Amino acid sequence: MPRNSNNSTKRKMDLGEDVSSMFGKRSKTSSNSTVNRSRTKGMEEAPTSFNQKKCIAWFRQYSTSNNTDTIGPEGVEAFCRDLNVEPENIALLVLSWKMGAKQMGFFTLQEWLLGLTDLQCDSLAKLQGKLNYLHSLLLDSSHFKSIYRYAFDFSRDKDQRSLDVETAKAMLGLLLGRQWSLLNSFFQFLDQSRYRVLNKDQWCNVLEFSRAVDIDLKNYDVDGAWPVMLDEFVEWLKVTRGESNIQ
Repeated sequence: MPRNSNNSTKRKMDLGEDVSSMFGKRSKTSSNSTVNRSRTKGMEEAPTSFNQKKCIAWFRQYSTSNNTDTIGPEGVEAFCRDLNVEPENIALLVLSWKMGAKQMGFFTLQEWLLGLTDLQCDSLAKLQGKLNYLHSLLLDSSHFKSIYRYAFDFSRDKDQRSLDVETAKAMLGLLLGRQWSLLNSFFQFLDQSRYRVLNKDQWCNVLEFSRAVDIDLKNYDVDGAWPVMLDEFVEWLKVTRGESNIQ
């Protein structure tokens, strides 16, 4: 999940690689930190009732020897492999939201217990059985909006208030790729624009724009309270389509 700030300018990857990089490799633990590989017990079928001690023991299978209360990027990658999901699977973002995870690529013990107690999962098998449920949460408009807003803070560098454009594009592709017909056009606009970061207001308004404005732009209100970035996007798109500029 997380990355070093030094890597921000180097991400020229496709969407899958970018999201995978963010979720598993954006920050590296020390080479002396090793992930506990004795994880097979987490794959066994568990009793129906939730067992917190078992959940903690499962967590420790992925934490590092020098910090048993944190799962780092290597542990997250191992967790994804065991769960049989790709790091760019949106279910992992929903799970992170459930945990209230603060930093991409890391789970603290407190976050792990918060999310997995709510899901009543103390084993890999139980969590695998919840993947469809995690996906289903995205179908609820209010849940989706909450997850979307969460994704901004989750994926930005913690010393920055804005989200760099490449990371924003990767996360927008993950969240809106199947539901916003204008997403590729928006990416093209960003690529040729002056924008190098998106602030949270811009990020949140992209979702509202995707829900409110038709693909033909006929219901776009030029006098509405959209950020200037979206006004510029509409004007750019109309010019690109050979239509008249916004007056």
